[in-house]
Amino acid sequence: MVERNNGIYGGCWCIGYHPECGRRDIDHRTVKEERVRTDRAHAAMVIDEGGRAQGWCQYGDPDELSNIKHKRKYDQDPPPLPDWRITCIFVDRKHRGRGIARVALEGALDQISKRGGGLVEAIPEVTAGRDAQGRFLFSATAELFEEYGFEKIRQVGKHAWIMSREVDPASDPRSLGITSHI
Repeated sequence: MVERNNGIYGGCWCIGYHPECGRRDIDHRTVKEERVRTDRAHAAMVIDEGGRAQGWCQYGDPDELSNIKHKRKYDQDPPPLPDWRITCIFVDRKHRGRGIARVALEGALDQISKRGGGLVEAIPEVTAGRDAQGRFLFSATAELFEEYGFEKIRQVGKHAWIMSREVDPASDPRSLGITSHI
């Protein structure tokens, strides 16, 4: 999916939120692959009936995903440190508008629950009342997060809000090899 979509957002390979981002001496794909293979990158993948990934929701702890959007404004009055962050929700450009972002977010919340739950934070954008380009909504919409019980904490950008919610730990944490099919 990442290769089909030009490395996602022009070659990010979704390391934009990882500590390595911004270093000129790295290859984004190599860094992401190494993080995945060493369990230092987490995402809920949405797989179609043909076995191809069509979307994902990246999540991780604050050390794993330390480069957050609107950091200067965020740090002026930081909220309680979360246990988890949801930073990037990406849907293959040919499959947008089909509920894949919703399924990816559900999958990430399920995986977080199975990893012990806790306070989950995201910084999505409010889109109600405005025409927002989907390709620029890296963390989906505030409206989607509200549907899943997230509450607005504080505005940190023109349309961006810190949002959070508690996720209960799973009572029966089974395998984390969850795959959502669409």
